[in-house]
Amino acid sequence: MSKRTITVIPGDGIGPSIIDSALKILDKAGCDFEYEFADAGLTALEKQGELLPPRTLELIEKNRITLKGPLTTPVGEGFTSINVTLRKKFGLYANVRPVISFKGTQARYENIDIITVRENTEGMYSGYGQKVSEDGLTAEATSIVTRQGAEQIATFAYELARKENRKKVTIVHKANIMKSTSGLFLKVAREVSLRYPDIKTEEMIVDATCMKLVMNPENFDVIVTTNLFGDILSDLCAGLVGGLGMAPGANIGRDAAIFEAVHGSAPDIAGKNLANPTSVILASIQMLEYLGMADKAEQIRKAVSAVIEEGDRTTRDLGGTHGTTDFTQAVLERL
Repeated sequence: MSKRTITVIPGDGIGPSIIDSALKILDKAGCDFEYEFADAGLTALEKQGELLPPRTLELIEKNRITLKGPLTTPVGEGFTSINVTLRKKFGLYANVRPVISFKGTQARYENIDIITVRENTEGMYSGYGQKVSEDGLTAEATSIVTRQGAEQIATFAYELARKENRKKVTIVHKANIMKSTSGLFLKVAREVSLRYPDIKTEEMIVDATCMKLVMNPENFDVIVTTNLFGDILSDLCAGLVGGLGMAPGANIGRDAAIFEAVHGSAPDIAGKNLANPTSVILASIQMLEYLGMADKAEQIRKAVSAVIEEGDRTTRDLGGTHGTTDFTQAVLERL
């Protein structure tokens, strides 16, 4: 049986060091992957003059599974978000962001277990109609929500809830004000919910959701929402469990999936052996679960959990004094 080949994009800033950590852990757990490395972001721009070189796109398409570090899109005209480009090009319509409490973190809450399912290609991130008037006084952008897109993401959320034995899906919207776009999303999500009578459905306006997530986060299970709201809510949820360093992300389509650290490239600490690699390690766990390797995923999750709970060689954001390599070694020893 041939080995599974994974496309690996180390990324920018702290990306290469945390990706290296994740790959060592995957290897130690006996996952037996082959890796094909590709550049993107500032690293690719400096080496090849492009943020997303053709070879990188070819490898993502060929292998269909990608593990990705954080990428930097230069600020300025002419540069489109790399992540948005990848999601559109490969039809990665579902962004799945789980947050789970780990004992030993500096988080304010315990027993959090929430999955945010975010529509990944439409809404305010469609990229359509963005313009500024010649006098610079008026700016416009167009939000596009389609029935197909709404049905696709709602179905994904309910199927995920059923697969994970979840009890409730919360449909988050702003249909009281955005009656066309958010209204269509809510209408279609309601229709989809009727196919899943075994799962409780609740509807919640996005601003009320933010308040209730802070006050009573334990009341949430699976959240499904549009692109912009999902971007904001998933970061809020990350804050409940200790920050973006504890939050992985999966971008899933029909023919490809990209698993990533959701935090930035943190150039201020790049090369200093300070970064917490947990986000991308948890993303690799998502990847294993996607590939049907639940036993390996659980093995790694238990090792990471033990390191954090015991405070064994943890990084500064986890209350420790160690760096990336020490944290990685602590996980490897438990494997």
